[in-house]
Amino acid sequence: MAAFEYTALATSGRKSRGTLEADSARAARQQLRAKGMVPLEISSAMEKEEKGSGSFLSGSPSLSVKNLALLTRQMATLLRVGIPLEETLGAIANQTRNQKIKRVVLAVRGKILEGHSFALALGNFPRAFPKLYRATVEAGEHSGHLDSVLERLGDYTEGQQQFRQKVQLALIYPVVLVFICILVVTGLMVYVVPDVIEVFTGTGQVLPLATRILMSMSDFISVWGWLVPPALGATIFGIVLMLRRPAIRYRFHHRLLDLPIIGWMMRGTQSARYVGTLAILTGSSVPLVQAMGIAGGVMSNDFLKDRLDAAQKSVREGGSLRKALEDIGYFPPMMIYMIASGESSGTLDEMLQRAAESQEQDLQGAVTAFVSIFEPLMLLIMAGIVLFIVMAIMMPILSMNELVV
Repeated sequence: MAAFEYTALATSGRKSRGTLEADSARAARQQLRAKGMVPLEISSAMEKEEKGSGSFLSGSPSLSVKNLALLTRQMATLLRVGIPLEETLGAIANQTRNQKIKRVVLAVRGKILEGHSFALALGNFPRAFPKLYRATVEAGEHSGHLDSVLERLGDYTEGQQQFRQKVQLALIYPVVLVFICILVVTGLMVYVVPDVIEVFTGTGQVLPLATRILMSMSDFISVWGWLVPPALGATIFGIVLMLRRPAIRYRFHHRLLDLPIIGWMMRGTQSARYVGTLAILTGSSVPLVQAMGIAGGVMSNDFLKDRLDAAQKSVREGGSLRKALEDIGYFPPMMIYMIASGESSGTLDEMLQRAAESQEQDLQGAVTAFVSIFEPLMLLIMAGIVLFIVMAIMMPILSMNELVV
């Protein structure tokens, strides 16, 4: 059976869209007519995905981390109680209200019923199921412990979702604060400062330096301020275009790792992602060398990815993982020590998991501390800007009082 997307007229006369399973498009139309619906359009979900997978605007389905974590947990739970995989997917598709998830699940189920493996069926949706996910599922199928592997994947994806959610929630207030600060300062410079300064310019007195600076800034914002957002957008767009060139992107990623604060967070994030990926793959019986190749592929920093390819080659030639990662120079010493302990004790996958968790906790603490410092810092900056505006306005007034006296 295959998955078909349909558009049909319900008995009420309204259009209805959804996904159903059938042996053919004709059988799908028969199912709709049996429900009292008039089929308008029937298309294979799998064919639609294959046609659109090469286009940026195709709408090729993808799943958020939250939906992927939920789907993985549901599959692991049903498989754990002994329900076959195809029935598991069918049950999930029937109970979900998310049409995107239903479309993907039914298409994967259709491929499995045609005789494909689970990992190969997931490979038809690379945007929904990342390379790490598919490789881990393949290892679980080969080892015969797909349910336990999916549970590990569920824990991993849920951890990713929780960390991302914490960061997003922590950044809401600072972002709103910055936006309000920009609006307030812009309003003062455009509507308040010009009217106040105009009083002093008519007196013919020499204005203080701070006042002249404030006047220049106000004039610039009033005349050219509307060009700032387009110029900023064009600059960002140009940087994005430049970073599409591999050589420029490689050098940029290298420089990022050496920056004082951003570099530390980048190194911590990348190392935690790499080691966490290694942990889940080696724990699913994936050979270490193969796991290193897959884990390197999920890295977002091209410079580190290149260095990790060299580390994989070193391990393939008989070197230790500790030595290979230590030679890179961007992994935390504590993480290297824990990996060395795992190699010597034969519990590498467990120590990799602990190292990844430890690094993620350090990152969460650093992000929390940064946000807690950022909030009062923005208030101080805002207060400093307002103080400068007030002082620039008050200084000519004080000068006029001195002349009168």
